[in-house]
Amino acid sequence: MEDGESHAYHRGEKDSKQPEGTTKHPFNGGMDNVNVSGHSVTLTSTNNPKSEIEPSTLKTCVDHDSELDSFCSSEGKLICSLCAISGPCQGHTVTALATQATAVRNQLVDSCEKMQLQASRIERFISQTLSAKEKAVQADASAARERVLAQVNAVREALDEEEQRLLEAVQKEQERVEQCLLTQRAHWSQALTTLAHTRTNLVHTLTHSQDAQLVTSSQEISDRLEEAEGVGEPRDTEQLNLSSDCSDSRLMQGLWASAVLLGPSAHGPANLRFQERSISSMLSLSTDECTLTFLPKRARQSPPYDPARFDCWPNALGTLAISSGTHSWVLDVGQSDAYKVGVCYASMDRKGSGNGARLGYNDRSWVLSHYEGDFTFCHAGRHVALHLIQRPKHVGMLVDWPSQTLVFYDPDSYCVLHAISHPFSAPLLPACAVADHSVTLLH
Repeated sequence: MEDGESHAYHRGEKDSKQPEGTTKHPFNGGMDNVNVSGHSVTLTSTNNPKSEIEPSTLKTCVDHDSELDSFCSSEGKLICSLCAISGPCQGHTVTALATQATAVRNQLVDSCEKMQLQASRIERFISQTLSAKEKAVQADASAARERVLAQVNAVREALDEEEQRLLEAVQKEQERVEQCLLTQRAHWSQALTTLAHTRTNLVHTLTHSQDAQLVTSSQEISDRLEEAEGVGEPRDTEQLNLSSDCSDSRLMQGLWASAVLLGPSAHGPANLRFQERSISSMLSLSTDECTLTFLPKRARQSPPYDPARFDCWPNALGTLAISSGTHSWVLDVGQSDAYKVGVCYASMDRKGSGNGARLGYNDRSWVLSHYEGDFTFCHAGRHVALHLIQRPKHVGMLVDWPSQTLVFYDPDSYCVLHAISHPFSAPLLPACAVADHSVTLLH
């Protein structure tokens, strides 16, 4: 039997060679106790080895005035022998009362044995398994804490180093700009002095020279005028501004984007759809307004004129206008080999084949482009090559209006593909172009 324990039960007859530790039925040996694995189960029984029922304990059948010495299993009641032969229980399953009692006692003994074995398993589970689990959970929790601390310390060290690097870069850039400003101030201060001196001389010549002297001083006057023209015009340049690149950090952008996207308040615009009015005739829109499919020429139709519709490029815009808060959305781009995803101003041109209506080729749109296997970031006709480890099946966009930041990321790995900071001057609309198969907005 299971758990290595063996119990011998001999039902009906007494076994004179029953070994120690086995169990005699209480009705087969005059035993009042059944020993199961060292525990006693008390059962009331007779001392008759043949398990006969004493007449004084039997009741009488009301129909035949005979002793109820049988049990009808079909009706679950005691009957007399005549009830089984010619009475209401004729043809039913009938068993002698002593035999039925023996079966019940055997069942009880088996149940007690099973309960004892179950109790043994429970005791072993408590003493062995749960105790081991308690020790294991303490060790696992300690290891988990160490991992958390190790990861946090690694991030903290990386952040400390990055903070130091960025602060030094900002300080260096500030010193450069301040030096440029000093140089410019000195240069234009000298230019002012030169102009003032030249002007004073010319005014003196104008007001104090006789006609003959004035006419004969033409060369001197010409030299002074040439000197004044050589001063030039002051001009504001990018060199006089602090470069935003000095504070750019892929590490900081990645951590910030992950914190925003994975944080408790992260959520995307559930009602984001494509604007049907803006969709080019080169594209078809699904009934849920979430999927754009590029159409071959023979399948294209001429929709009614709409000033909001792109007529020469396969573009479409989203319904969400972003001018505050933080927003993110994801596009399934796995089926397309030619697409652009990003944002643009609502004032972007819609008509014509010029760059004004071409995503990424004007100063009103910012897009990530995938074409012929290459990934690039496009804005105002400038292209920045993106070297990705693998082609993403999904592309997410995150716009944080307070920090004026646009992030393109892979939502499957939360890897930042590209990020920019730009002083956006108008609300942004999700923008998309499809030149192969289809792309889908995911919610």
